[in-house]
Amino acid sequence: MAEVTYYTEEGLAKLREELQYLKTEGRAKIANAISEARDKGDLSENAEYDAAKEAQGLHEAKIAKLEEVLSTARIIDESNLDTSKVLALSIVKIKNVKNGAVMTYQLVSETEADLKSGKISVKSPIAQGLLGLKVGDVATVSVPAGQMDLEILEISR
Repeated sequence: MAEVTYYTEEGLAKLREELQYLKTEGRAKIANAISEARDKGDLSENAEYDAAKEAQGLHEAKIAKLEEVLSTARIIDESNLDTSKVLALSIVKIKNVKNGAVMTYQLVSETEADLKSGKISVKSPIAQGLLGLKVGDVATVSVPAGQMDLEILEISR
């Protein structure tokens, strides 16, 4: 049984768009590549044909993976979430106790994570250390560089 993953409406819409693209335009491009390679002669010695068939297999595997993810995906209703503690989809403002650096992150699913836009996976070490804590709590988080003490300054949606 696959694990249920939670998404924002925006994140789920992006996954559906990607799947639609892969099923339509993506498959058409690969079919064209196979057709062009087939037209070049003997298939037993045609490396271009072999590469196109391999690309088709990888493409279909990606479609299958996305379909599996979408079948177990659930949208989180943000209006019912508790803002007194850190949960999935929380926007958390934290301060590194050691150096005073203040950061703001939103905790999202693994596929929606994008550090540049301030979204980290709920399965990341930082998010795991923050989950369930309240404003004012200090979390000691194990990261590759060692231990970090992070104080929660603010929680919002």
